[in-house]
Amino acid sequence: MRELLELLEHDARRPVSELASMLQRSEYEVEKEIRELEKNKIILSYNTLINWEKFGDDTVTAIIEVNLLPQREVGFDSIAERIYRFDEVRTVYLMSGSFDLLVIIEGKSLNDVANFVATRLATIEGVTGTRSHFMLKPYKKDGVIINDEERDRRLVVSP
Repeated sequence: MRELLELLEHDARRPVSELASMLQRSEYEVEKEIRELEKNKIILSYNTLINWEKFGDDTVTAIIEVNLLPQREVGFDSIAERIYRFDEVRTVYLMSGSFDLLVIIEGKSLNDVANFVATRLATIEGVTGTRSHFMLKPYKKDGVIINDEERDRRLVVSP
């Protein structure tokens, strides 16, 4: 099962026939296992990683550190749920350390992101502070190098 998950995580478009061959199992067994993994929410979704900058779309991505006051009997969960339901929010993690939640958001501009943080995120009851960090340039995302172009990395020699 783990081997199948690792193969799918690396390339979810790989045909079942190829997966079956690699795992030395029948296509039927592999299809059945995939359906079971989806049903049990082990496989949550199939995503495509897109280089939007290369496509021509300019978006702003920000990492927001959020400090919270935990709520009785539910801790951070209900506040985290309010936050992850916003369309702008891409990812939310409960963290250890100097802040409680790590929130990754996307907007069309710096102003959009700043407005979201100031008017929607920071005003949630239980949020005691936020700290924003804007992503300037991606090098690697989800294990994929973003601009992996062959370059001549030799030093230039001048006469």
